Amino acid sequence: MRRTAIMFISALALSGCGQPKLDGSSDEALQKSITKISESLSGEKKEQFKSDVQLVALSQLDLGRMLKGETNATTARMNMLSVLDGKTADEVAAEARRITEEREARERTQAVAEINDLTEKNKKSEAAKSQLAKFTVVKSRFYLQEEKYSYKPKPYIELTVRNDTDKAISRAYFKGTIASPGRSVPWYVDDFNYEISGGLEPGETADWVLAPNMFSDWAKVRATDDAVFTVEVTRLDGADKKALYDATGLTEREQKRLQELKTKYAGG
Repeated sequence: MRRTAIMFISALALSGCGQPKLDGSSDEALQKSITKISESLSGEKKEQFKSDVQLVALSQLDLGRMLKGETNATTARMNMLSVLDGKTADEVAAEARRITEEREARERTQAVAEINDLTEKNKKSEAAKSQLAKFTVVKSRFYLQEEKYSYKPKPYIELTVRNDTDKAISRAYFKGTIASPGRSVPWYVDDFNYEISGGLEPGETADWVLAPNMFSDWAKVRATDDAVFTVEVTRLDGADKKALYDATGLTEREQKRLQELKTKYAGG
C-alpha cells in the first residue's frame, strides 16, 4: 500500500514537472514562454490561456495607487512578471479563477449594500407620507399676470397651508400639477419649494404668494380656463434645516438601478 502511494505521488510530481512554465525573468522571456505554452495547447484552451494570463497580469495593475504616486509603471511591470513566473497553464488558470471569484464576491457585497440602501430610502419615503399628510395645503392657485413693463406675463403661485405636525417647519417642498378635468395629460408638472421666514410652528396657518422666475417653464403654461392647480407636499425641513420628512423616494435612475441589482443578485 505504501509502495503504491509513493508511486502515485511520484507520478504526480513527474507530471507537474513535465508541464512548460512561464518565465518571468524578463519581458522577452515571458513572451517566449507564453508562445511556447500556447503552442502546446489546442483551440479553446489556447484562447483561455491567453485570457487567463492577461487577467492575472492586470491584477497587479493598481491605477488608483499609480494616480496617487504610491507606485509606478516599472513596479507594476515587475509585479506582473513576478506573479506569472514559474506558473504552468493550469496554475495560471487556477489563479485567474481565484481572482475572478474574489472580484465577484466584492461586487456582490457592494451590490447587496446598495440594494439595502435604496430599499431603506424607499421605506423611509413611504413612512414619511403619513407625517406629510399633516402639513395641509388648504388652498392652491396658479395664474399668469400681465406686467406693465414686460412683454411676458409673470407666473404666481398662491398657497394657504396649515402645519398640523408636532414640529416647526423651516422649508416646505411641493409637487405642483396643472391639469384640466377630462384630460389624461396635465398641462404642466414641476417641483418647487419655499423657505419659511421665521418658520411655521405646530398649529399655525400661513398664506404665501410665490413668484416663479418669469423665464422659467411656469411662465410658458397655457392651460384652459377649467384647469385646476393641485399641490402635493413631498418634503419638510425642520428647524435645523435638515430633512424632517421626505417622501421624494427614489429617482427614476435609482428605481432602474434597484431593479437591475435585484435581478442580477436575486437571493444574495
